Amino acid sequence: MNILRGSEQLNGGYSNMKNATFMLEQDHRIIEKALGAMTVALDKLKTGRTVDKDALESISGFMSSFADKCHHGKEEGYLFPILEKQGVPAQGCPLGILIAEHKKGRTLVAELSVSAQAFAGGDSSAKAGLIKSLQGILELYPGHIWKEDFLLFPMADKILNPEQQKELETGFEKVENQFGAEAHSCLEKLTASINP
Repeated sequence: MNILRGSEQLNGGYSNMKNATFMLEQDHRIIEKALGAMTVALDKLKTGRTVDKDALESISGFMSSFADKCHHGKEEGYLFPILEKQGVPAQGCPLGILIAEHKKGRTLVAELSVSAQAFAGGDSSAKAGLIKSLQGILELYPGHIWKEDFLLFPMADKILNPEQQKELETGFEKVENQFGAEAHSCLEKLTASINP
């Protein structure tokens, strides 16, 4: 099952799809589900309750596979370059800021992965690293998603013509086919194991 099929189940389908930026907005709704699971995991860690160790590794796997390689891959590989061709500067606002946030997200997810693996291996001292990286991700992503949903995507919709939107959709499908199935599997696993 590719992530488009999973997204249809999670988000009511792409039947009302208007353009390529709508696909990216739908990705955000999936990422927000994972952020919800992270909030639950963080609360459990802070209050000393048991957290499924496999679920912690699933969170980092999902964020690496879907949020970064799939979603950010669409943006950095396709959307941002086409916007640059239309005259949007690569540095500064908005693209430079968003790329910097993508890099910060990668660092936080890498830290989460290391801490989750250590914690799963029985290293109780890794708990502090887990809490720190989860908090960092939960502080970063809501604002990042807001910037894209309410600033970047509306701007892109004004700048890009239907042919360019179609070109993006084709590129996005390539990324989905490469990373989608693994990401959907990770999301199902983490939401099932984290949520009560």
